Amino acid sequence: MTGQRCTSATSAVPGQNALPVDRWHSACGPDGGNCVEVNLAARDAAGIVGIRDSKPDAGPALVFGAAGWRAFLTGTVADKYHA
Repeated sequence: MTGQRCTSATSAVPGQNALPVDRWHSACGPDGGNCVEVNLAARDAAGIVGIRDSKPDAGPALVFGAAGWRAFLTGTVADKYHA
């Protein structure tokens, strides 16, 4: 997987500032737990996607480039990642 962890909006990881703070969307598991937030707003313009845990407000994010995001989704669908 090729995501980069960002701890704040001022992080040195490229693309973190391109993720609009008001464009996070939540998704949860079937029992209402294990929620994540995804930010696709910069996908077309900057070629990045952000993902973070939904529990901490404005918490750290993983920022993926296009290839990394596709690999992450492929691995998730194939059930490669377990808690």
